[in-house]
Amino acid sequence: MNLLAIDCGTKTGWASLLNGECRQSGVQSFELKRGESSGMRFIRFNAWFCEMLDLVNPKITVYEMAHLRGGHASEVLQGMVTLIQINCAKKNIQYTSVHSMSLKKFATGSGKASKDMMLKLAKEKFHPGIIDDNEADALWILEWAIKEFKS
Repeated sequence: MNLLAIDCGTKTGWASLLNGECRQSGVQSFELKRGESSGMRFIRFNAWFCEMLDLVNPKITVYEMAHLRGGHASEVLQGMVTLIQINCAKKNIQYTSVHSMSLKKFATGSGKASKDMMLKLAKEKFHPGIIDDNEADALWILEWAIKEFKS
């Protein structure tokens, strides 16, 4: 089964499982260039995400649930999650989210684990070359999805 895991943000972590065995992961930046409107972030994210759907051909896409506390970060997360849902629906791909506290508990045993702890344990479990906490979170989302949807 192919899976795609996304940790949305200006720096978006991603991880994929291909044919039930080959794992890949990384970070994609959606930082704005000087003078660009905030909509450019979403145009770039949408193009990148559609490309990922074509490359991975996931049965399920899983993303970390956006916590809307207001402000810029909430706007970015909400926009990206909306694009995930639209594009998955267009391609008849199932999608779901995992709450960050559930993910932290799954990864560390504590729903209140820090970003540093999540990154440290991801480097120990997956590989030491993980770029940052965004890639680590995406790998944990993928691991959670594998356990949750194992067929």
